[in-house]
Parts: sequence; C-alpha cells; structure tokens
Amino acid sequence: MGERVEQITLLEQRESVTLDSDRLQQLYTQLGESGAEDVVCRALEELAARLTLTERFYREGRVDDMRKSARSLIAIADQIGMGALTRVARDVTLCIDHHDAVALAATLSRLLRIGERSLQEIWGVQDHSV
Repeated sequence: MGERVEQITLLEQRESVTLDSDRLQQLYTQLGESGAEDVVCRALEELAARLTLTERFYREGRVDDMRKSARSLIAIADQIGMGALTRVARDVTLCIDHHDAVALAATLSRLLRIGERSLQEIWGVQDHSV
C-alpha cells in the first residue's frame, strides 16, 4: 500500500473594515481638532483595553463580564465611526444571549480580527490628518 499524504490548507482570514468618515468629521466639527483628537485617542486606548479584556473574560469563562465588555465596545466603536466593530461586538452579545458556544468562539475571533484592523485603520487616518 502507498503512503498516505495529508494536505493541510491554511485559510487566510482578512476582514475589511471601513470607518465612517462622516462620524469622524462630525466629531472634529463639534469638538475642534484638539478635542476630537483627544476623544479619538482615548477611545482607541479604551477599545484596545476592552478587546483584551473581552478575550480574557472568554478564556476565563466569565461570560457576564465578557458581555459587559462587548457592550462597552459597541458604544465606544460607534462613537468614533467603527461600524464593523460595532456590528460584530453586537453579534458577540447575541451569541452570549443565545448561549451558543460555537458561534461565540467564531464571532469572538472575528471581533478580535476586526478590532485589530479597525485600530490600524483609524491610526492611519489619524496619522494622515496631522
């Protein structure tokens, strides 16, 4: 009998993210350049912290804390125009509410990917606006 060869395919998962430039412009109009940059920088720091917390709570099985963290991600991301991150954080809370562990694992992974891409994207916008 011949030797069996197994082939593994690695799927690259890319998430496209878009920022709501109108939302950002609205912040700049309302708060001025310095005020808006302060709000956006604080929001980015908080988003990064909340993404880390959300993942940690998941690993620790702290579902109630995870849900609270995901809910705060929704509010923060929405404030600075991160629509994809807002939607996926909502999806995470729905998975928790429906007690769907498989969907939660997949959706949390997606949240972390989109969160990372969104943070990179908005830092790029910030760098170009200075």
